[in-house]
Amino acid sequence: METETAIPWLTDAEQCAWRTYLDVNRMLMYQLEKDLQPFGLTINDYEILVNLSESAERRLRMSDLASATLQSKSRLSHQITRMENAGLVRRENCESDRRGLYAVLTDQGMETMHKVAPHHVESVRKHFIDQLSPEALDALHDSLKPISEQLRGRRGKP
Repeated sequence: METETAIPWLTDAEQCAWRTYLDVNRMLMYQLEKDLQPFGLTINDYEILVNLSESAERRLRMSDLASATLQSKSRLSHQITRMENAGLVRRENCESDRRGLYAVLTDQGMETMHKVAPHHVESVRKHFIDQLSPEALDALHDSLKPISEQLRGRRGKP
């Protein structure tokens, strides 16, 4: 019979750090989403627009976009349909794989990015960047980077 190894409970300091992180993450995402509402965008819409605007030819395979935005293919498909109806993106067939599809940023989608991005950056600055010293930002980045890499399975890769 196997014996289970007891997982130690979080210490008070660990619990405090964890709950503070959760609290900040939820409130920050809520605020950033709220600041995108006047533009008719969600934070997920904006993330898709950013990924497409930064990709070659303003296009990504749907499977790659799902991975980049941490969405299921089904959820992404519904979101892309909504964004297509708004004229922000379009789908294109993949020449090399008849089953594959690309999500492509339209000119209207790019115009939307140019209009919304300054407001989003202002919101990120106001609610996050400007609340921390440059040293604290560096320390935060250094602290979170290994967690991000481990969760993405990229430990040790550039």
